[in-house]
Amino acid sequence: MSKKLFTQDEIDILSKNKYVRNVSSKGITYSDEFKRLFIVENQAGKFPRQIFEECGFDINILGIKRIESSWKRWRSAFRRNGISQLQDTRKFNTGRPTEKHLSIEEKYEKLQAKVKLLEAE
Repeated sequence: MSKKLFTQDEIDILSKNKYVRNVSSKGITYSDEFKRLFIVENQAGKFPRQIFEECGFDINILGIKRIESSWKRWRSAFRRNGISQLQDTRKFNTGRPTEKHLSIEEKYEKLQAKVKLLEAE
């Protein structure tokens, strides 16, 4: 987590952005829509900073370190299980790990997502 704390003015500015679900003095929660958009744009060759700026975020408020750590976290999640891994599951999570076996279609989608990511690199 970043050491930078948001001021009340910064919280007000960030909370007006349509891609922000929640913001507090210590952190920010981005919408699932933004995370998906970020991955698509990043695979198209855009830099993380550029994507954040185009989506209306003030880089001076967020800080480069926060942007880079978000990018690394989302990229890693996308590599593991594709776009579905980017969804914020805190509201659905019971705390118990699922023991679900993936169907052939789900395995295929997961592998396709990995191939797309590797091709983008």
